[in-house]
Amino acid sequence: MKLACRSVAAAALLLVASPALSQSILPDVQKRIDRILKKTPLIDGHNDVPEQVRENWKMSVEGLASGSDKRQPNPMMTDMERLHQGHVGGQFWSVYIDAAVHGDEAIRQTLEQIDIVTRLVKAYPNDLELASTADDFERIHRKGKIASVMGVEGGHQIGGSMAALRQYYRLGARYMTLTHFATNDWADSATDDPKYGGLSPFGVEVVKEMNRIGMLVDLAHVSPDTMKDAIEASKAPVIFSHSNARALSDHPRNVPDDVLAMLPSNGGVVMVNFYTGYLSEPFRQWNATRAAEEARQKTLLTGQPDKREAAMKAWDAAHPAPTADVGLIADHIEHIVKVAGHDHVGLGGDLDGIPYDQSPAGMNSVSGYPLIFAELIRRGWNDKDLAKLAGGNILRVLRQAEAVSASMKDVPPSLATLPAATPAPKSE
Repeated sequence: MKLACRSVAAAALLLVASPALSQSILPDVQKRIDRILKKTPLIDGHNDVPEQVRENWKMSVEGLASGSDKRQPNPMMTDMERLHQGHVGGQFWSVYIDAAVHGDEAIRQTLEQIDIVTRLVKAYPNDLELASTADDFERIHRKGKIASVMGVEGGHQIGGSMAALRQYYRLGARYMTLTHFATNDWADSATDDPKYGGLSPFGVEVVKEMNRIGMLVDLAHVSPDTMKDAIEASKAPVIFSHSNARALSDHPRNVPDDVLAMLPSNGGVVMVNFYTGYLSEPFRQWNATRAAEEARQKTLLTGQPDKREAAMKAWDAAHPAPTADVGLIADHIEHIVKVAGHDHVGLGGDLDGIPYDQSPAGMNSVSGYPLIFAELIRRGWNDKDLAKLAGGNILRVLRQAEAVSASMKDVPPSLATLPAATPAPKSE
């Protein structure tokens, strides 16, 4: 793991603590960050608060005003107070459902997730406002609020229906991730066995329909072949709403260099994820070794859960997980810039969708974004490129998608359907 140098000059002794963070930022650096993020909204590509609301709080959006409003059983990474502390100006809220849910049930559950986001925005009118366009993001940010849109996290959520896709857009979804952890009916996932070698013909039609209505094509979670097929099929820039550079951590969720090299001609953006498991190759290796040990203990101590638990506690004590710092996030950002350029990188923390204790120090909260900018300033980044990272790039992508949609206004809505399933052969 590449760690950032920690040597500082004597002037660095004059520090101001960032709110709710264990790290500090120099006063002049903080002023520079404040100036940049006042002019350009910091737009995060992926936050899983709706999933937490659904799974842990019986659909209630109450109690998210500040960190003092405690939520159980898990600590929250997001609340209104810390969003403002982190200078967040725009948020794509994920309307995720499990990849095992399909058909009409998937559509119903997705509508329930969309309802959570609309109720969340309504519950905090001084903090959040629904957006529809790139101009809305900038207008709402000027009012001191967080522009809010939705991202559908998996193509299984349309239930094979183009009509459902169109209605999600009408209700406020501005991207759809083509797959989640499992290969679906028309696209291969990065974390499942391939079925189509990328996109099926219906999958290509989905991408074209997304272009027509102005919905961003999100390639987080998809296989490299799906990435390439989607980039080839899309007239609009694609996004990776919460992904990292595979050259630095060989997790299948990350983006290979040959795909990064396609982004300048497509115009797309990779929005960097804060999960240590995607950032750190040592952590990825440790995680795999731990899973193997857990499987071994399960075999050795079948029917003895207390002994298995004790064995794993002992293993964890002897093999502490590798840690990461904000410099590792900066490393992924800079690698994407090295291959694709400053116009093709953004931020997509995946907060409240990753383990609370498995992100770099200070980055398990929406208040932590200034730490990334401070680290990049330390590395010599200029204000123009920092503004692109913050939100300038994703705003450009949104505007280009809007322009593509406008150019397709005379194209009729797609009536494509999934091919009928082949019936299983009858047994003799």
